[in-house]
Amino acid sequence: MHEQSDAVAVLTLNRPDTRNSLSAQMVADLRTAFEAIGADASIRVLVLAAHGPAFCAGHDLKEITAHRKDADGGRAFTRDLMQSCSEMMQLIGRLPQPVIAAIERTATAAGCQLVATCDLAVASNSAQFSTPGVNIGLFCSTPMVALSRNVSRKHAMEMLLTGDMISADTAMRIGLINKVVQPGSAREEASKLARKIVAKPAATVKLGKQAFYRQLEMELSEAYRYASEVMVENMMAADAKEGIAAFIEKRHPRWPGR
Repeated sequence: MHEQSDAVAVLTLNRPDTRNSLSAQMVADLRTAFEAIGADASIRVLVLAAHGPAFCAGHDLKEITAHRKDADGGRAFTRDLMQSCSEMMQLIGRLPQPVIAAIERTATAAGCQLVATCDLAVASNSAQFSTPGVNIGLFCSTPMVALSRNVSRKHAMEMLLTGDMISADTAMRIGLINKVVQPGSAREEASKLARKIVAKPAATVKLGKQAFYRQLEMELSEAYRYASEVMVENMMAADAKEGIAAFIEKRHPRWPGR
């Protein structure tokens, strides 16, 4: 489900009967939605929310188990699902718009991965998070990729090795989410944060998000070289020219295109 108010879009996971699990169809639908949103210049920020008793319970284990009856024991289906889901997760980072997760309840396994993949996350104090695959003999290897890029190694390893559920307060303390709010208000608070970002210059936000993720994968010296070039290009842009002039002249900026 996708709705839009001004420049903020809200995409809602809506398979409450399966705890919004990432079935093959759900992954495909999310990819389609993200591609459409990424191409829509009227959308400046995306909020990812959910209906039902969970934000997202991870992959649909019943669906995966059903494919064990395939001639190859489900190997091809599982490989295709993991590849498609990984591509969907990476698509979030490539969107020009910042993506804010609004979590009211549990986010487990690939659902926790989805939270970690979003640029920002707001959770109610009734939300919980875990990577519990180890408890059923299935290490959360793909969730590990996003998790280990959000929290420290030791915190990530503790979650992965124990499968324990952590509270929203703990998730904020270790850097998995940004803010803890009262139950029922995660989407509202995420939308407030989205509107704050919408007030910033669009081209600068787009440039900054792209540069943030690119430099993370570089060696330190390479990252500085790349970031320096980004700064030069940014400095030459109309947004920076207007913003710096407004700062010097002690007035509010009038962003180009507004």
